Amino acid sequence: MEQVAHVVDQVRADVLGPRLAEDVVAMTARAGIRLDYAPDSLALIDRIIDGLRHTRPPAGGPVPPALRSFGAYAGEVLHRRAGAEWVDFDAAQREMFGQPFGIRTTDGRVWNPLGKAVKRYQAGTAESLLLFHLAVVGRARG
Repeated sequence: MEQVAHVVDQVRADVLGPRLAEDVVAMTARAGIRLDYAPDSLALIDRIIDGLRHTRPPAGGPVPPALRSFGAYAGEVLHRRAGAEWVDFDAAQREMFGQPFGIRTTDGRVWNPLGKAVKRYQAGTAESLLLFHLAVVGRARG
């Protein structure tokens, strides 16, 4: 797992974010689930995370590595549909968000979709990638 974390730290967000999102699309396609980067597809990601949560409940230890990819898919939806950019977090942002990269919306705000996927896993339906998307888009327009 340390090797994966090291690779994530070495690859730019604008390369790694889309790559992780593509991995989710390929993985879900093998299971017969079609993801098309539409905002509504984030409801499917929420349900997939719920299934993972059910089969491997959070116990305070390390979270499943796939969660980062689910968050990257949410970030890629924002990139494709709302014009957000992938950005590498600086040291302070890494400390605050607990992730190496995220997105910046057209209004200049920085967001953490990878962390939001982890929160969905940890908190269940109290968190949602679909509602996160709607909040980000609403604030970016507002």
